[in-house]
Amino acid sequence: MKQGFLIPVYRHGKTACSLAEHLAASGLPVIIVDDGNDVETKSLLEECASKTSGVSLVRLEKNSGKGAAVAKGFEKAAELGLTHVLQIDADGQHDAGKTAFLLEESAKHPDMIICGYPEFDETAPRGRINGRKISNFWAAAVTLSTELKDVLCGFRVYPVNESLRITRSSFIFMDKRMGFDPEIMVRLYWNKVFPIFHPVKVSYPADGVSNFHIVRDNIRISLMFSRLFIGMLLRLPVLIARKLKRGKK
Repeated sequence: MKQGFLIPVYRHGKTACSLAEHLAASGLPVIIVDDGNDVETKSLLEECASKTSGVSLVRLEKNSGKGAAVAKGFEKAAELGLTHVLQIDADGQHDAGKTAFLLEESAKHPDMIICGYPEFDETAPRGRINGRKISNFWAAAVTLSTELKDVLCGFRVYPVNESLRITRSSFIFMDKRMGFDPEIMVRLYWNKVFPIFHPVKVSYPADGVSNFHIVRDNIRISLMFSRLFIGMLLRLPVLIARKLKRGKK
């Protein structure tokens, strides 16, 4: 097993660089994906990669969305020979102190996806929390399972090869933006890559920059779950058999 970190970055250059430097101190490789940022942010990321040992920078020429950036990061991870990557958002919302623990859990369960289960503080917008409940409901509906306790928290240790099979498939139309996080969780579950959740503290800095567009991204996520619902109907006999086998979770 060879582990590393993956940080997709759009409009969070300063926090991303600080985070990358912190993670690189562990001695593990860090992959930064520049998701079509402006000139100033590109320069910050380039400087970070050049001066910080173990940090690799890959770029998307234009902003393509978090999903596209993470998929690009998976490709770089495979190129570096990594088997697992811990993806952490660049905006500073996640408790980076939990990274070592999540990687340890991944080492114990290499065939599973290790996920953060968010524990929100008082800074969390009520609308985001309610929207999360809706996404989790639909994730349960399309997997016939309550095992996917949270599908929106972008703090996870992905098995690289299994994830690439999904993102590289010519038969799958993946959401490339904010719908990516819930979609890949569902598709990994369908492919028998099951989740383990651990609580992580999540906060929303007062001066934080959000890339989530309430109307656009909620529409995209709704369309994504509509596609997954059709996929669930096609897999229904298999999912029912799996549900019975796994103890009706």
